[in-house]
Amino acid sequence: MGALLALLDPVQPTRAPDCGGILTPLGLSYLAEVSKPHAEVVLRQDLMAQRASDLFLGSMEPSRNRITSVKVADLWLSVIPEAGLRLGIEVELRIAPLHAVPMPVRISIRADLHVDMGPDGNLQLLTSACRPTVQAQSTREAESKSSRSILDKVVDVDKLCLDVSKLLLFPNEQLMSLTALFPVTPNCQLQYLPLAAPVFSKQGIALSLQTTFQVAGAVVPVPVSPVPFSMPELASTSTSHLILALSEHFYTSLYFTLERAGAFNMTIPSMLTTATLAQKITQVGSLYHEDLPITLSAALRSSPRVVLEEGRAALKLFLTVHIGAGSPDFQSFLSVSADVTAGLQLSVSDTRMMISTAVIEDAELSLAASNVGLVRAALLEELFLAPVCQQVPAWMDDVLREGVHLPHLSHFTYTDVSVVVHKDYVLVPCKLKLRSTMA
Repeated sequence: MGALLALLDPVQPTRAPDCGGILTPLGLSYLAEVSKPHAEVVLRQDLMAQRASDLFLGSMEPSRNRITSVKVADLWLSVIPEAGLRLGIEVELRIAPLHAVPMPVRISIRADLHVDMGPDGNLQLLTSACRPTVQAQSTREAESKSSRSILDKVVDVDKLCLDVSKLLLFPNEQLMSLTALFPVTPNCQLQYLPLAAPVFSKQGIALSLQTTFQVAGAVVPVPVSPVPFSMPELASTSTSHLILALSEHFYTSLYFTLERAGAFNMTIPSMLTTATLAQKITQVGSLYHEDLPITLSAALRSSPRVVLEEGRAALKLFLTVHIGAGSPDFQSFLSVSADVTAGLQLSVSDTRMMISTAVIEDAELSLAASNVGLVRAALLEELFLAPVCQQVPAWMDDVLREGVHLPHLSHFTYTDVSVVVHKDYVLVPCKLKLRSTMA
């Protein structure tokens, strides 16, 4: 997984992963389990359909040998390392010859599957080999020969491999949903793009992704990470279905895009007025002859940065706060540089990463420009530190109140989720759950 996510193309440095994930063997087993009802519906529709030969002959009589029931007894998926997947389906049929006791039949289907990446960048699950076998469950030789004759008329063995292809339509729709464009704010979106087909190993199926960000429909060229993203080997004893990995660069790119979208241009209310402020900074009194409310207008002066350490996530903001009065004609008379470090709390709701500002860990104010003379740093902090520390986190939380969509398939949600912050990356172990509307 670490080697997969660390892939970098020296010719195209922007083609670098910033997140990824691994579907564990337990997750693969869960996908096989929830696929049984869908497989049964597809096979029942085809196997129990009226024979085309009867329709061509214009016969209105039912077939002398008809399938009365179709049940998928077992469906499993296993990894073929460095190749793909093996699909196994066990189907139990009952065929009722005219005026006879229904005959039990067992169909075994084995298919090898692989994943390709199409020219549109979407992943596609394909069949590379298919081996169906049909067997009548009879112990006596005479009955077995008679059963074989009936089976040859009722079950089209070659058509069973076409049914396997039909079974892949739904998984392929889900793989396409992985690359959907997800909203972050009303004018900011993100999209996860596979860099290559997934890697199959005994540990599971690993996929590396690159996140692209858009503002008003235009792709934002985010800075290239100075360090390739990699992660350590995952524990073989994991009970999770899926383990997502998100790099420090992913989070920094997210905030960089939000900055470009103007999401962090904020207005901060203050309890001060020009009259009360003039008591501390006397030259303010000469600028205003009436008492007006003081307003703080803040914007980022350089790009924000996320720092991930063991057990800790923090956001570093570099703001310029313009202090002034007047509405709607705001006029600034003082500019302050504010360097703020805010602790971040990360959690997951459904398939979204929720990011909230836990606490201001550090904040420094310094004079940037002044029309009212020199103002000491200690006085700046006395007057303006409290509103900055109170309002900036609230503003940031409001911007990301809807959360950030994680890589996911549209008909699945995440449960039993934990978020583990490591140095340079975040791990999100979770279990998959098919949404109730699709069950």
